[in-house]
Order: sequence, then C-alpha cells, then structure tokens
Amino acid sequence: MFKLRINKIINQPGDNITFQFEEVDQQYPKYLAGQFISLIFQGKHKEIRRSYSFNSSPDVDEPLAITVKRVENGEISRFLHHKTSVNDILLAQEPQGMFSYVPDENLERDLFLFAAGVGITPLFSILKTALVREKKSLVTLVYSNRSMEDALFYDELNEWQKKYPERLKIVWVFSNSKNLMTARLNKFYIEKLLKEHLRFDRNDTLFYSCGPIIYMDLCRITLLGMGFDIKQIKRETFVLPEDEVDEDDGSAEKVVDKNTYSVVLNFRGETYQLDVPWPKRILDVALENKIKLPYSCRGGVCSTCVANCTKGGVRMDYNEVLTDDELERGRVLVCTGHPTENGTTIEW
Repeated sequence: MFKLRINKIINQPGDNITFQFEEVDQQYPKYLAGQFISLIFQGKHKEIRRSYSFNSSPDVDEPLAITVKRVENGEISRFLHHKTSVNDILLAQEPQGMFSYVPDENLERDLFLFAAGVGITPLFSILKTALVREKKSLVTLVYSNRSMEDALFYDELNEWQKKYPERLKIVWVFSNSKNLMTARLNKFYIEKLLKEHLRFDRNDTLFYSCGPIIYMDLCRITLLGMGFDIKQIKRETFVLPEDEVDEDDGSAEKVVDKNTYSVVLNFRGETYQLDVPWPKRILDVALENKIKLPYSCRGGVCSTCVANCTKGGVRMDYNEVLTDDELERGRVLVCTGHPTENGTTIEW
C-alpha cells in the first residue's frame, strides 16, 4: 500500500475534478499508459476501494493525476469532491489494469482512440505516451461530448495537437452540433474516419475505446465488421452494467448451479482451502476469511482480481475484461466468479 499526497486540485467541466499527487514516503511504482489506480478508504463498517484511470502519462514529466466524476449518491466521489483538500494523504494500491498501451519505438502504426465524456481520461494518457515514444506513429482521437464546454482537457488536447500537427488528429463530436451528420458517432461515421485517417498497415492498427457500454459496443461491432481482428480492439468500462434479464426464449428459466464447492487458493506463497456456497463469489468468501486478495470494482469490469484457474472451473456472472483467448487459457475474475466443481484451484 502506498501513500499519496494531493498537491493540486483542478476543477474540470461538468461534475469532474482532477487530482495531482506526489509521493510521501516511498516511490510509487511506474504505471503503463491506460492503467488505473485503486484508492482505499475506510467506511463505517468496511474498507471501500474505488478505481480511477490515470490521465497523466508515465512518459511525460508530469505529476501522477486522475480525474474523478461526481456520481449522484456516490459515497466516495462525493467525499473526494467535497471533503478533500491539498496536502491530504490518500492510500493507494499499485497501478493495475489490462487496458494499457505498450509503446514500440521501432513501429510506425495507426492508433485510433474513441472516447466519450470522462472516458477520455485513460485515452489522454495513451495519447501522450504514443506521441512521445513512437516517433512515426499516427494518433487519431475521436472525442464525443454534448458540447465543447463539456469536453475534458479541451485546451490541453489542442496544445498537444499544435505540438504534433502532422501526427495527431482530433475529431470533436458534439451532440449539440447543427450538423446532424457529425453530431453523434455511428457506424458510417466510423467507417468514414478510418478511410480518411488510416495510413499504415491495417494489421498493425490498434483501437482503444472508453465510454458507455453501448458506445464501445458500437465501436467494436463496426470495427469487426470492417475486418479488424478482435485482438486489435481494447475497451475500458467505468460504469457497472444494469442487471440484465436473460431473454433467450422467454419460456424456460435459466438453470443455476446452487451447490457448494471447495476451492484451493494459491496466493503469495500461501495455500488456502475454502468452501464457496451459492450465491457467494470466490472473492466474497476469501475476504470473509481475511485473505487479502487484490480487488476493486467487485463487478467484473476492472481486472484487479484477475487470476489463473489451473484445475476445475469458474463461472463468472459478468466479464467485461477478459478476451476469449484469455478465458481459454484459464484466466478468471474472482470478484464475479463461482466455482463449478470441487477442488477448483486458482493461482496468482
């Protein structure tokens, strides 16, 4: 666990503020562009964790920074917005997340970033790293907001475009625009933008999207329809999905395995044997037994709790993080995972 001191608070458009941090008594580990930090708070009855993407870049000389949107009835976001001040110290975990960008200085490729609203935060980090580290690569940012006044980092992004006019293209999408053809992102607009801005080998192109699920689904489905590989497309989810109803045929109820199964957890050199009853998840039972597994969202969207299932099986209620290839290799999320047989073994 690390201590970070707030050294600057910056008001942003809408219900957003940016926090800049400095290290207190030990160096914070280097993070990758696109990753997030989990802050730890002590609630009335239990520990509370919240994850926020870095909008700072590890490859630019700037302070660690995150941007927090105030959520209605959100306990922690209200606390951060209204009860923190410069010089306050917050507790944090090491950087985490699979929505990351690893630059390759020998490559020249296209990078397309699709952001909606506060979804710009991890993409701003990626944008800066790509421009600084990959000297020949081209970056196209497509940024959707209600209006120019609602856009986060508007001035900063324009400064970056002035600094890299030949390598950075920013497409502003404002829903209050009088031009209805460009007021909202859609399938045809995405296809048009790629035809205009794709310059290098399409097989080397990378796509990152961050915003509402329906927005990211639009990007992914369109790109897959254009023939891009799923491995070229990454997405980051901030908001947990609403409870969904299985509407396969409306006639038969979904069969749920409500048995209790034993699991073996191999974590940090220790082995733990637990029984996980329905409807509890593996993480729930581990925490009840004082096993300090890594976690944050508890909803299958952040990847903090990702582990390897080496024996048995795990069924997840929700997964917005792991790809099909990763699932085939046994990667699982214990925050939404239920064991499916006795002796299921999970390792970190």
